[in-house]
Amino acid sequence: MYPGTLVEGVFAGGLRELQPEGQSTGMYKQPVQGDALIESHGIGGDQQADRRVHGGPEKAVHHYAAENYAKLAAAFEHCAAQLVPGSLGENLSSHGLDECNVFIGDVYRVGTSLLQVSQPRSPCWKINHRFAEDTLSMFVVQQHLTGWYYRVLSPGVVRAGDRIELVERYTERFSLDAFWTLQLQHRPQFQDLLQLSETPGLNQDWRQRLSGRAHWLKSKSKNSQ
Repeated sequence: MYPGTLVEGVFAGGLRELQPEGQSTGMYKQPVQGDALIESHGIGGDQQADRRVHGGPEKAVHHYAAENYAKLAAAFEHCAAQLVPGSLGENLSSHGLDECNVFIGDVYRVGTSLLQVSQPRSPCWKINHRFAEDTLSMFVVQQHLTGWYYRVLSPGVVRAGDRIELVERYTERFSLDAFWTLQLQHRPQFQDLLQLSETPGLNQDWRQRLSGRAHWLKSKSKNSQ
């Protein structure tokens, strides 16, 4: 099991206008000094503009690997100085945990809270607007640099410097990187999609989407025989 790492940043923020069109966004986070309360809906004091795609119990806390920013900055030199921890709207930042060694359903103790990986983040167009880069969100997905969401199994308190420790792992197959590798295939094997959809801890919305696609591919396979 992964031995653990440290929380390097905790971020939260209210709503602001996103330029140039003035849409509301909760992407602009500020470092939290001292203790931050993690509740069932997320970090205390944090807000999300569009609750259809951000926030809620299945996407309560967003974690992003700090080392991903170097990759983004190398690809988007125009806004490299802005690509720093917290700027993609994450709540937790750390080194050592990333999309390759974090798995669907993983349970972590973060500070005194207990969190479970429910799904990867699906970046939206607001990332492009914030950084004035039309292809940034697409790059994030294509390179599997999305970060991930937690559901809160047990509320608690977290602060920079607290340990992040793996408590339980349900799959050795479906890391976040493997999730995206399979999901982005044009014609994945329906058996693989079904297995992913049945992974303990996966968000119910993704379960339905993946199993529905799997059954569609299975029917297509039968019809072509």
